[in-house]
Amino acid sequence: MQSQILLYTDGSSRGNPGPGGYGVILHLNNTEYYKELSQGYRLTTNNRMELLAVIVGLEALTKENLSVLVVSDSKYVVDSVTKGWVFGWEKKGFSGKKNPDLWIRFLKVYRKHQVKFQWIKGHNNHPMNERCDQLAVAAALNKDLLKDNYYEDHREEGIF
Repeated sequence: MQSQILLYTDGSSRGNPGPGGYGVILHLNNTEYYKELSQGYRLTTNNRMELLAVIVGLEALTKENLSVLVVSDSKYVVDSVTKGWVFGWEKKGFSGKKNPDLWIRFLKVYRKHQVKFQWIKGHNNHPMNERCDQLAVAAALNKDLLKDNYYEDHREEGIF
């Protein structure tokens, strides 16, 4: 039986928009494998960081067709996938939708695995969610922040 990858994620922004970051924990169920990932951006939104956390976590997987459970406190991300909204947006070319760059990137990596989502309430003392939040906030407060190219380049166009 194939082990399940548990992918815990969180995003943060200090202002919305503002400096932001994501935190990710990859844990192979029933093993000691555990990895943390995080990165900060100088100007972004909370929803972009929530979605980017899931993308980065899935992209970190080196094999395809894995069983993955994404555990997130983002209704934006979880509902968009579990309620099928993102697939409708894709059919319409993401016309009028926010974060098309990230949703396209998400769908590419999402389709490489068997991914399920579980929403959990944020800031509710869930140890892995709390740790992801710490990683995301620390990344957003870091001095060496990356440019969220798509967001900064398209912000003036009113897409956000």
